Amino acid sequence: MSDWTSQLPEAARDYIAGRKPDEVECIVPDLAGVARGKAMPASKFAKQPRFYLPNSIFLQTITGDWADNPGDAFTEPDMVLTPDFSTASAAPWTADVTLQVIHDVFDQAGRPIPTAPRNVLKRVIDLYRAEGWMPVIAPEMEFYLVARNIDPAQPIMPPMGRSGRRAMGKQAYSMSAVDEYGPVIDDIYDFAEAQGFEIDGILQEGGAGQVEINLQHGDPVRLADEIFYFKRLIREAALRHDCFGTFMAKPIEGEPGSAMHIHHSVTDLKTGQNIFSGPKGEETPAFMHFIAGLQTYLPAVIAILAPYVNSYRRYVPDFAAPINLEWGRDNRTTGIRVPISEPEARRVENRLAGMDCNPYLGIAASLACGYLGLKEGKMPRTECLGDAYMNDDELPLNLGDALDLLADCGPIREVLGPEFCGVYEAVKRLEYKEFLQVISPWEREHLLLNV
Repeated sequence: MSDWTSQLPEAARDYIAGRKPDEVECIVPDLAGVARGKAMPASKFAKQPRFYLPNSIFLQTITGDWADNPGDAFTEPDMVLTPDFSTASAAPWTADVTLQVIHDVFDQAGRPIPTAPRNVLKRVIDLYRAEGWMPVIAPEMEFYLVARNIDPAQPIMPPMGRSGRRAMGKQAYSMSAVDEYGPVIDDIYDFAEAQGFEIDGILQEGGAGQVEINLQHGDPVRLADEIFYFKRLIREAALRHDCFGTFMAKPIEGEPGSAMHIHHSVTDLKTGQNIFSGPKGEETPAFMHFIAGLQTYLPAVIAILAPYVNSYRRYVPDFAAPINLEWGRDNRTTGIRVPISEPEARRVENRLAGMDCNPYLGIAASLACGYLGLKEGKMPRTECLGDAYMNDDELPLNLGDALDLLADCGPIREVLGPEFCGVYEAVKRLEYKEFLQVISPWEREHLLLNV
C-alpha cells in the first residue's frame, strides 16, 4: 500500500481490499451542506499533498447565484485544501473503486477559513475545550423517500411500495410500512457498512414514505461528517430503486416535516464524567444552565436550524413540530426535551432543527446556545408539564425575521464567528430575495380574479 492509503480508516482499507483505488473525490461541505470540490485519479491524488478551491464556494446560494462578500472585495482567492484522512470513506455506488475525503480549508497563511462550516463547528468545540468540557451529541435524521419528480411544477408524491400501492402516512413505527421500500433500506445499510458508519436504528416515521435513522452518540465533528455523507448515500440508494431521497423540511403538503433532532451532553475533559449529573445522579446546575442557554438563544439561530423558506412550513401547529422554547422531561410537545435516561447518559434534545440544515452549522448553532447558557449561568423557565403545542408561538415564522434575529444577537455572532455570520446572512438574504420574486400557484389561483 502507498503512504496515503496506509492513513485510511479501517473501513476504507477494507473496501479497497487490496485493489488499486481508481478515483478520489476531494470534497468540502459548503454553506448548504453540498459537497464541493474535485475528483481526480488516485495516482494524481497520491502525489499532491494539498489542493485549491476559490473561497467563493461559501458565497454561493442554493440556486447557484453568488452573494457579495460583506467583508472583502470579490477577488476569489484560492483556499488551501488539506485532506483529513480520518474522513476517507468509500463511494460504494460507483462503478469503480472510488474514495471520498473531506478536506479542511485554510487561507494561504495557514489560518482556518472562518466561513467553512466544518471550521465553524470546530471553533465552537474549541470554546468548550477551553473551559475543560467536551460536548457529545447524538443526531436523529428524518427524511422522505418520494416518487421521482422531474417537473418542479408538480406536487411531490409518496413512492410506490413493493405492494404496488403508494406509501401511506400515519403509520409511525410500522414494520410493514418500512418493508414496503425494503430494498432501498437494504442498500442504505450496505452503503453505510461499506463506509464504516454504525446505524443505531431505522424506523418508519409519521409521514408517507418518511423514515428516521438514529446514530450513536459521539464527537460532534465526526457525527456531522457522517450526516453529510449519509445524505449522499441515501440519495444514491434511492436512485437505484427509481425514487428520490429528500431532506426538504416539508416536501409533501399535508404530511409532517422532517427534523434533525440533536441530543446533547457535555463531559468533563479530566474525568470523562457527564457534567449534567452529580455524584449521586442528581441534575446539576450546569444541566439547567444548558437548557436556559437553549431557551435564550435558539431564536437567534433559527435562521441556521431552518435555513430555507420551505423550512418554516414545518413550523405549523398539529404536525409534530414544536413551535416553542418550553422544556420538559419526556415531553415531545416541547422544543427542548429531556429524554428518560440513566444519570450518566443525561442529555438535552433540541427538537427545532430541520433536516434541511447543514449538519455542521446546525450542531454548531445548537452547541453555541448551550455554551452561552453554561457561561452565563442562567436558570430556565419552569418546566412545562402539559401540552406545549397549546402555547403561543415563540419562534420566527419566516426566514427574513429569523435573519434579523441572527443579525441582532451579539453573543451568538461572537461564538460562531462574526465573519461567518456576515457571509451566512448575505447568502440567505439573497436566497430569500430570489424566492420573493417567484409567483406561486396559490397566488395565481386565489388572487388572479378575486382581488
